[in-house]
Amino acid sequence: MKRVIIASKNPVKIQAVKNGFEQMFRGQEFEFVGLAVPSNVSNQPGSNNETFIGAKNRADNASTTIKHAEYYVGVEGGIEHVGEEMEAFAWVVVKSAGRYGKSRTGTFFLPKEVVKLIKEGKELGEADDRVFGRSNSKQENGAVGILTGDVIDRTMFYTEAVILSLIPFKNPDMY
Repeated sequence: MKRVIIASKNPVKIQAVKNGFEQMFRGQEFEFVGLAVPSNVSNQPGSNNETFIGAKNRADNASTTIKHAEYYVGVEGGIEHVGEEMEAFAWVVVKSAGRYGKSRTGTFFLPKEVVKLIKEGKELGEADDRVFGRSNSKQENGAVGILTGDVIDRTMFYTEAVILSLIPFKNPDMY
């Protein structure tokens, strides 16, 4: 059984990683362990680069905390200003035997009221909770789920990026 350390205790991120590994490596058995580790970036990463670094740092920090696992996965949600608008996305970084697989989710733009709260210093999850009258939405369907009416929830949003980040490990001779 291969051990996968997920650099988060967030049930959405844990489920997305589980889904991605099980879909990509059918028939293999995995043990999934959630572990809270720092990202060493802002609580609300404000650029594509900072978000990527946060995901990579999470994978690296997990690998130094727990030594004996086959995979370490960092998932980091972020935002970036595009003119007057703000896009939301996440990076997934998988580390295994010193190699990395990386992928970014799709992007969607946030409503003006949410953007206003983020500009005032709130994290996306807190802004969503205030605007949409929710509680702890980042551990449930997230902004993407709220805005799509759960056509795409946060778990689905992350799962595809997990799958794409596993391509180098599914095709090791090519990477």
